[in-house]
Amino acid sequence: MSTNYLAQPDLGFIAELRSLGGETLKKCYQCATCSVACPIAPENSPFPRKEMIAASWGLKDKLICNGDIWLCHNCGDCTDMCPRGAAPGDVLAAIRSAAITEYATPKSLAKAVNDPSKLPLLLGIPAAWFALLAIITMGFGGTMEKIFHFLFGDALGGRLHWSHAHEGAEHVIAHANFVSTWFVDITFVPLAIFATVVFFLALKRFIVDIHNNAVLEGKTDKTSLDYKALLMSIKNVIPMILKHNKFTQCGSNKNRATPHMMVLFAFIGLFIVTAVCGIMLYVGGYAGPYPQLNPIKWLANIAGVALVIGSGIMIKSRLTNKEQITTYKDWFILGVVFALGLSGMLTEMARLAEIAWLSYFFYWIHLIAIFNLFAFLPYSKMAHIVYRTVAMGYADYANRK
Repeated sequence: MSTNYLAQPDLGFIAELRSLGGETLKKCYQCATCSVACPIAPENSPFPRKEMIAASWGLKDKLICNGDIWLCHNCGDCTDMCPRGAAPGDVLAAIRSAAITEYATPKSLAKAVNDPSKLPLLLGIPAAWFALLAIITMGFGGTMEKIFHFLFGDALGGRLHWSHAHEGAEHVIAHANFVSTWFVDITFVPLAIFATVVFFLALKRFIVDIHNNAVLEGKTDKTSLDYKALLMSIKNVIPMILKHNKFTQCGSNKNRATPHMMVLFAFIGLFIVTAVCGIMLYVGGYAGPYPQLNPIKWLANIAGVALVIGSGIMIKSRLTNKEQITTYKDWFILGVVFALGLSGMLTEMARLAEIAWLSYFFYWIHLIAIFNLFAFLPYSKMAHIVYRTVAMGYADYANRK
């Protein structure tokens, strides 16, 4: 019994893919060299040939919900071997960008993150916000601290550390004297919750969609979705992701594995630092700045250096590799990550050099970078780590080999 599929080409979607870096998609003439060349494509319904067909026909519904677009790591082997220069890897990268926007909520914010004309607004809002908080902290710090103590009492109010360093701190320059730690936390905690909620809502749709797509295309024989088994599969692929096993299987861009791992582990290290410092501050009542010999300081410095070097190598690679297509979305997240690491290092260096105004200036830049990372995480290319992890987990769950 044959199955009929009604093709509904979306010319607007084709134009969108071209604007996102997939302008070569119409060069494909379906020779299947890309699927043969790909070292990580599953034997069962391999990519990217079928995705190239769907992209050239504008079949948005078949592409956005296709988990296979996330299994591709854009290693470049298929692009190098394509006889027509169709650059399948770049086309799939464009499809992934479109998928992030499609699943994101609200879509208006997702489109703003990908619009270069909106960059001054994305930077200007947090810049003005933290400048205002700095004015309040430095101008009314004493009054506000009294208010906090009145509202929360000595037990809690004393742990809020409005603007002072702890006794015996390494240096009298404390960034809480520029922007209160309390203000920083009431800004970034809601942003983190917002990003988590956006991802949760997106993944609810994403998981159902990739499962339905897998069933429709015969990639799995599991018609019903077992969420518990899927979670276990996601857990199984995490070590593979941490080791970047898929990157090392690629030939053309194998050298991308090292800077990607540096950035990944840098963020893991900085997350640990943030969590530990938060506990030390609000539970232990121990405010910074911490001495350079403090182990948590070691981890922060090592992670910060790794973040700068890793993202710097990635920027250099994109500047020198003329064959790799780089879009605004690539530069946006690379710029945010590099600015985050560099501003953090310069903030500390200026503090150790006892140049308070310069340290506070770099800290202001640092806060703007963190804001852009947190607020726009579900809409930027950094969202890859979430969608790709889930897609790789689903491939393990569906026994795709």
